[in-house]
Amino acid sequence: MGLNERRKVKELQDVTLPGRSKEIEEICGKAIPYEVDWPSVQDNAEALNFMDNVSCHRLNMALRMICQDDMGKAAVRDGLKTIKLKNVADKSAKKLSFGGGVLEMQCAWAQGLDGAFSDNEIRALLTEKL
Repeated sequence: MGLNERRKVKELQDVTLPGRSKEIEEICGKAIPYEVDWPSVQDNAEALNFMDNVSCHRLNMALRMICQDDMGKAAVRDGLKTIKLKNVADKSAKKLSFGGGVLEMQCAWAQGLDGAFSDNEIRALLTEKL
């Protein structure tokens, strides 16, 4: 991992992800932590640059739709415990799942939106399972 990648990882760990978790708290009333599989992304500068927009931003957009009323906010607060993010090499390996309070998003971040799930796909899964 080069210097630029180490800097980006530190920024994501210290600024971006805590900020996104705080946004979730503003949306539903509870901060929900992110767990990132750093080895899957640490050597991929392109993926590091797209991770926030492709996964975190899309999730928060989905949560805003779900949490438009008190029932939605309560469902997210009670049902969503952890968000796990992992980078995969190709969009054919992407996966979205939710169970046991854990939302897992495996995306090909370096492929931008092609390697990601839309906020509508995330919202549909969470709405069905919460």
